[in-house]
Amino acid sequence: MNDLLLGKLKDLKLSGIIKSFDLRVEEAIKNNFSYQEFFEILINDEVSNRRINSNQKRISKAKFPWHKTLEEYNFNYQPSINKRFIYNLATCEFVRKRENVAFIGPPGTGKTHLAIAIGLKAVALGYRVLFTTANEMLEELYISRADNSYQQKLKNYVNVDLLIIDELGLRKFNQSSVDDFYEIISKRYERGSIIITTNKVFEEWARIFYDPVLATAILDRFVHHCHFVVIKGESYRMKQREGAIKALTYDSKNDSNQLNNDN
Repeated sequence: MNDLLLGKLKDLKLSGIIKSFDLRVEEAIKNNFSYQEFFEILINDEVSNRRINSNQKRISKAKFPWHKTLEEYNFNYQPSINKRFIYNLATCEFVRKRENVAFIGPPGTGKTHLAIAIGLKAVALGYRVLFTTANEMLEELYISRADNSYQQKLKNYVNVDLLIIDELGLRKFNQSSVDDFYEIISKRYERGSIIITTNKVFEEWARIFYDPVLATAILDRFVHHCHFVVIKGESYRMKQREGAIKALTYDSKNDSNQLNNDN
């Protein structure tokens, strides 16, 4: 590719064509492609490159704390979960219908993993996704009042296609936090989807929220169009920790026995 053509492609921001141009020229000559075939291949390269870049930008904006997939989730360890139901959720039809999802279960059972995995599927399908913990979201909104950026911060949580709120219930809310939480739920009601992970069943939500009336209003709107996934299994993290402790204990015993034998 000569410098003049490269400059024009850069001006047109056709980075996908720039990346593959020399290779495609060689292929076209080798396989005797027609001008139309050669042109179509270049256009497909550009479209593919833009799709990849767009997906990467959406992943960055989603602010996932980790990259977790459904394929990595150990469904055998959590037999209470209907695997087919989870994969149906991963089609993100619920996002198109602007419905909600609640993952309810003890800490360490994979609620966040599943939420992120579904969030990544939504990103791949072109949806705008934002991940946050309940405390981070409410703290950011509280702080934003000091610099008059509250409305803009609120829009960030309201305008995405899928909002994932992790760890609801770890701490009780004060009145200001409950007001903000209600504001988000009410503004997203039937306009955008929410995934919530929590270790509290709905009957306990009144104790999380400072105001019982607002707690009822929040539940009413969130539950109206909601899919529920209740996980009753043991903590996977605790199981891993126990395994590590057993392995460490076993190694220590072996070291001790070896030392005694050497003596």
